[in-house]
Amino acid sequence: MPRIRLHACLTALLLLSAAFTAGAATPGFDGRAGVARIDRERIDAALSGLVDSGQVIGASALVWQDGREAYYGAFGLADREAGRPMARDTLVQIFSMTKPVAGVALMQLYEQGRFGLDDPVSRYLPEFAAIRVYGGTDAQGQPLLLEPERPITIRDLLRHTAGMAGGDAPEPVGGYYRAADPDNLDNTLEEAVRRMASVPLLYQPGTQWLYSPAVDVQARLVEVLSGMPFERYLQRHVLGPLKMRDTRYTLRAQDWPRMAALYQRSDDGVFTRIPDAEAYKLNGRQRALTPGSWGLVSSLDDYMRFARMLLGGGELDGVRLLQPATVRLMASDALPAAVGAGRRSWLPSKGQVGFGIDFAVRVAPPADAEEASGEVGEFFWDGAANTLFWVDPANQLAAVLFAQWLPFGKVPLHKAFRDAVYADDSSAAAPRP
Repeated sequence: MPRIRLHACLTALLLLSAAFTAGAATPGFDGRAGVARIDRERIDAALSGLVDSGQVIGASALVWQDGREAYYGAFGLADREAGRPMARDTLVQIFSMTKPVAGVALMQLYEQGRFGLDDPVSRYLPEFAAIRVYGGTDAQGQPLLLEPERPITIRDLLRHTAGMAGGDAPEPVGGYYRAADPDNLDNTLEEAVRRMASVPLLYQPGTQWLYSPAVDVQARLVEVLSGMPFERYLQRHVLGPLKMRDTRYTLRAQDWPRMAALYQRSDDGVFTRIPDAEAYKLNGRQRALTPGSWGLVSSLDDYMRFARMLLGGGELDGVRLLQPATVRLMASDALPAAVGAGRRSWLPSKGQVGFGIDFAVRVAPPADAEEASGEVGEFFWDGAANTLFWVDPANQLAAVLFAQWLPFGKVPLHKAFRDAVYADDSSAAAPRP
């Protein structure tokens, strides 16, 4: 069967298990009547409360619902030392919110029939043909490096079931990764991925969900399949068409006055500014590496345009990036039953979710009051510096939340914001320390 026809058949079968169905309100999406009724004062209280109590230095948020802006608010400071307030045009490092952007780029090539989801990665990146899997140690205590039981597929890369692991993985795999040094900013994406392929997998492909550098491999696939550098492809086919003028890897001179400072939060709640030279190195002027996993800076309105495109089934303002069926495929839980709760690392900490293509996907309502509010069928992801976005087709809603501190979590910012968006009364307020 020709690749194009096979691709169409696979897509049709996968759509039978989609989390929501096609409709007319927005291309590709039509859920039940929405329950999110945006109350500006309620959201203001949640965000300003966290800032006023000293739990957050600065935060901004934007909510779009039913084809219009439903909420915008900014509180606190983007740069505490300069006294510069958080503003609508503040630029932040979005870290892992780069991943869905890379996923959209790769899925554009999927729509063109350039690859199949179950194609071996080694078909396009031969360095992965020799990949090995860490299998413990032998009687002498030496690492056992085994052949994989099956090849890594592109689907594995998309849903984090490739078995790949980063420098924080258990030893010795973490040590192999650090020695290979794929994240060196002097590496090209091609060199970075070649080095990743030399690192043994931590698990057999398809057996575990493990957050990993797999999206960097997705970005390299974009280069190989399109014949152009990843950054150029993004600009021509994603950022440019969406008019995301503030989103890029390399900062320009005029960007610096708008950049938010990055802070490190201690366990006792003290924020220390990370020196700019260190904080911004991921976006330095001389960088060679443009990974799919991290590295973009963006503004609130820019990233909302990306979220609105997804809410619109792949289209925004008459410009179509993806077909509705492809967005539904990306936003459908793709984890096999064999990858059960005990094989999903920290993913369950995100709530009642599965994982699709570079998004977490909510598959059940919140289990209890401790879980952040959300709607079945929503898809979302966040960033290391506590940024967040989600798309909720049932409520025709998209939301983007910005902050800039490390490490991720420790402060209930995401829960406070989500609860305020979805609360059905005006009692929601920010959690106190």
